[in-house]
Amino acid sequence: MKVAIYSRVFESDQKEDIQRLLKELSANNIRAYIYRGFYEQIKEQIQFDEEPPIFHSSEELDDTFECMISLGGDGTLLDTVTMVRELPIPLLGINFGRLGFLASIGREEVETVVASLKNHTYVEDERTLIHLDSNMPLFGDTPYALNEFAIHKLDTSSMIKIHAYLNGEFLNSYWADGLIVATPTGSTGYSLSCNGPVVFPDSGSFVITPVAPHNLNVRPIVVPDNNIISFEIEGRADSFLCTLDSRKEIVSKTIQLAVKKEEFTVSLIRLNENNFLQTLRNKLSWGLDRRN
Repeated sequence: MKVAIYSRVFESDQKEDIQRLLKELSANNIRAYIYRGFYEQIKEQIQFDEEPPIFHSSEELDDTFECMISLGGDGTLLDTVTMVRELPIPLLGINFGRLGFLASIGREEVETVVASLKNHTYVEDERTLIHLDSNMPLFGDTPYALNEFAIHKLDTSSMIKIHAYLNGEFLNSYWADGLIVATPTGSTGYSLSCNGPVVFPDSGSFVITPVAPHNLNVRPIVVPDNNIISFEIEGRADSFLCTLDSRKEIVSKTIQLAVKKEEFTVSLIRLNENNFLQTLRNKLSWGLDRRN
């Protein structure tokens, strides 16, 4: 069995946990392939029994990998989505970050995680992606996201007007700082911070959430994910920001944009006892208010 390990940045307080993870994987005959950028940061800090195999890009991965382990927060796990692409490699997030809706497995659970991998006792949750189409090349060969697509004004420029259409039929004109189209997975991310609803991962929907709208009667709306959502942009500035998860590009307001459900999905690994409801309760502290 082999796994891939990805992380953005090595912090000194992670040393013991990373060493423990690698030791557990080795003890269970699981070969760990480490992302080159991360290996360069840890090679002088971590003791290896032997020189580990390295990978640098998605071209070096295939379906023989049991999973890709993300060490960090949700942002780090989102990076791995562009690594595995359409390969059937599930993602496992060990939370070295803060809140961790996606990377929900604690660093203290390393032994449990490795045992689950060895015995195949974990659960895979299938998650839909959002795909971006445009009349000019954007985001290279990974024009998709796990959390959300967003249109946003640039820096301190004035608000923009975003005309949104569902399958070609006019929906609304949003005069706002921006507009988010979130997947169910992304409903607990940027959309939630803009007062969007929490949506269950298997709900088959998109959430359209305005960012700081000028009109108070403009509210988030949930639509089926079999819709194609297209946009026309107006504004005093000549360009605006277009994002897929944490990736961004500055584009002209004359660009044509549309989003739809991606043709392939990704799978997130969770331990049997960690379901979506438990994650919500733990991360949002639901049911813990003594006043209720």
